[in-house]
Amino acid sequence: MILVTTETVGGRDHEALGLVKGSTVQSKNIGKDILSGLKTIVGGELHSYTAMMDEARALATKRMAEEALALGADAVVCLRYASSSIMAGAAEVMAYGTAVKFR
Repeated sequence: MILVTTETVGGRDHEALGLVKGSTVQSKNIGKDILSGLKTIVGGELHSYTAMMDEARALATKRMAEEALALGADAVVCLRYASSSIMAGAAEVMAYGTAVKFR
């Protein structure tokens, strides 16, 4: 499965099959949440949350690609990500794009 943020794949002609998306809601355990809360006092990167968001993007991308494969797609173009806070310590990540079939 080819995934690109551009509107085309190397100039290949394609037909659009439709919107595809994948999403997940992830959270960290209470222990890491407390430690991250303390980290905000001194500043710096919250490594456990960075890892959580990386995992969430990977899972959302996988789910989107599976949806595209089910449509018979060869690629997803115009791939985008969106995220939003659901509650303290939990975030939704969505991957979406247009599934296409090469001609």
